[in-house]
Amino acid sequence: MLPTIFQDAVPLLKRIEKAGFQAYFVGGSVRDHLLGRPINDVDIATSALPDEIKGIFPRTADIGIEHGTVLVLEPSGEYEITTFRTESEYRDFRRPNQVEFIRSLEGDLQRRDFTMNSLAMDAEGIIYDPFKGQADIEQGIIRTVGAPSDRFSEDALRMLRGIRFVSQLGFELEPSTLKALKSHQNLLTHIAVERKAMEFEKMMIGDFRDLAIKLLLQTSLFKQLPDLADKKNTIKEIAGFPLLKSLSKDQTWLLILACIDERPAEFLKAWKLPSKKIKERTKEIQILSIRTKKGWTKELLYLSGLQRAKNVEMVYNCIHSIEPSAMGSLELEYETLPIKSREELEVTGKDLMQWTGRTGGPWLKEVLGKIEMAVINGEIKNEHETIRRWIETCSPSEKN
Repeated sequence: MLPTIFQDAVPLLKRIEKAGFQAYFVGGSVRDHLLGRPINDVDIATSALPDEIKGIFPRTADIGIEHGTVLVLEPSGEYEITTFRTESEYRDFRRPNQVEFIRSLEGDLQRRDFTMNSLAMDAEGIIYDPFKGQADIEQGIIRTVGAPSDRFSEDALRMLRGIRFVSQLGFELEPSTLKALKSHQNLLTHIAVERKAMEFEKMMIGDFRDLAIKLLLQTSLFKQLPDLADKKNTIKEIAGFPLLKSLSKDQTWLLILACIDERPAEFLKAWKLPSKKIKERTKEIQILSIRTKKGWTKELLYLSGLQRAKNVEMVYNCIHSIEPSAMGSLELEYETLPIKSREELEVTGKDLMQWTGRTGGPWLKEVLGKIEMAVINGEIKNEHETIRRWIETCSPSEKN
């Protein structure tokens, strides 16, 4: 029996077929079905033209109609349905100049990147496999559909996708595909940094990420990644960490920063990551430096916050080959802190002004900070009256 995610979409295929057209599940969902991997969404390909699909389904949206894709809105979910097509005359080694709609399933599958992604499945679960993708899946091989030099010259990003699939599946690159990666790696200069970053992030969280990193080195593709061209030894070091695959995406970026040990913000900006991510990783690399030199203190844990602390500790453990079994004690220590943020203090700036008779100013932030640390370190309890008495005993230099 087909997984539920396919069963929910089968009525769409049958409605298209009832209208006189062909329709199939295609691509990664079929591949992952054969591998028994989780499937998050399904793509549907059809011989019907976009306008014909819009005539079959009452609720649709044009999300890529120039390339034949229509979004169909159904009670069971939203589905991208794309007309069979061929592509030619690629520009910028990424996008085709011309897209031609066709009625042939095999013609559509022929334009795809790798044989394991050139599979189609009908509403009954029958697989169509004109390029022997099932055999390659069974043998754990990643092979291009047709000549690899042609596929990579059409879309250079496919080279990073190939290595990303190694990371996710643990498959091997077929020899001629691997050879073409080496000889065509310079074509990645034509690919936008954002697209490289997207593939790189997926690559760095796969179960076989160490194999992927070694392939980046073997093929010299790392030279086409932002600020990594002269970091061969660093990349090799990262690949050698036994606990590498225990890290999340954010933690992996932090590990890279720790190994590079220079210009963290500038490095992440070169990858054009979102500013929020750059800010977070930059803070974490500073925390990691302190944690490495002095260990965790209550103040450091409080100022870090739990998520940053966990990210830092996971990376520290990875670098020093320490099994992350102590993470539970770190979380417990955080939970025992008397406060988790300044907002939990039993006093406010208004209280301080009232007690001291002073107007607002930078001194408020300074005194609140001292109160925070006194509470965190157990010098005083987080009680309104206790804090008031503590403030009254402060020296004049602290009050003025």
